[in-house]
Amino acid sequence: MNKRFYQLRIQLLDIEPAIWRRFVVPAGITLDRLHDVIQIVMDWTDSHLHEFTIGKKRYTEYPESKEDGLVCGKYRLGDLIKQKGRTFTYLYDFGDCWEHEIVLEESRYFNPELRTELACLEGERACPPEDVGGVPGYFEFCNALKDPSHEEHKSYMEWSGGDFDSERFDADSVNLELMKYLRWSRDRYQNWGGGE
Repeated sequence: MNKRFYQLRIQLLDIEPAIWRRFVVPAGITLDRLHDVIQIVMDWTDSHLHEFTIGKKRYTEYPESKEDGLVCGKYRLGDLIKQKGRTFTYLYDFGDCWEHEIVLEESRYFNPELRTELACLEGERACPPEDVGGVPGYFEFCNALKDPSHEEHKSYMEWSGGDFDSERFDADSVNLELMKYLRWSRDRYQNWGGGE
């Protein structure tokens, strides 16, 4: 691999103990692809709108006007963020308002054992379930799951499938999903004309 790689750290804001991930992406990744990677490393389901804020500019998937932001698929991370230590934000789900802070920890990441363009190095704790009601809803959800006498305990257990563990994080399963994503999103040579 002869590309430059970034080591990023993303943290979901306003929740303690922290929910975070450290991961590696090519510096040339477009913001729409970075969104895809964030969805995988944080274990979101890509069910809602999102936006990046870098400096004073906003980047989103389907802006209706310049005031709504810029098209994220037209911009590469390495063209917008270059300096180690630089931070920017990622907002997912405009209803629940999951705000994440992303830090460029290393602008020339190198690991001779890295055999792929995307990798989750480490992290802690599970992301909240989708549509739980933002930070206040998540705290209520966690309290209800822990307390069998809570009036919402049974309904939240059913809604979450009964196996939500806020402490669970598995980098190996995240990396498996990243490998699938790389395979599915790779460029393919297609010869539709029948000749060579």
